[in-house]
Amino acid sequence: MKIKTFILLGLIVSTFISAKNAPAEKLTWDMLKDVSFKKKWYPQESIFMLYPTFGAPLKKLENKEVTIKGYVIPVDVATNMYVLSAFPYSQCFFCGGAGPESVMSLKPKKSEVRKYKTDEMHTFTGKLKLNADDIYEMNYILEQADMIE
Repeated sequence: MKIKTFILLGLIVSTFISAKNAPAEKLTWDMLKDVSFKKKWYPQESIFMLYPTFGAPLKKLENKEVTIKGYVIPVDVATNMYVLSAFPYSQCFFCGGAGPESVMSLKPKKSEVRKYKTDEMHTFTGKLKLNADDIYEMNYILEQADMIE
């Protein structure tokens, strides 16, 4: 009986460890285009803004570990606030050359204090969050972001 219990416990632990160490899903900017927007009134700001509806494949990736490559855009270096973009700064969402699906907030791990320069291209891994309701955040957020190359 003790051997069966030990084997069962070993299987449970190894399943947990392998799930925790599962490779991150590769996320591309084309995949992030699977979103539609409609205008919605936000009374707190007295303005119409674009409200996102995410496609089913994106919803399946929410809260999953993903990797994505893009251009880093510093927003506020002092507070470690960065954006990852499909395009360099001169063509990014902030300059009017792309849509909101082409950028995501980078929320680095607390221990990450590296300072990035505008248009550095890097690959990051982290947990994907889809944001439809917080108008003060981007639609895509990469939490626990860690640069891997």
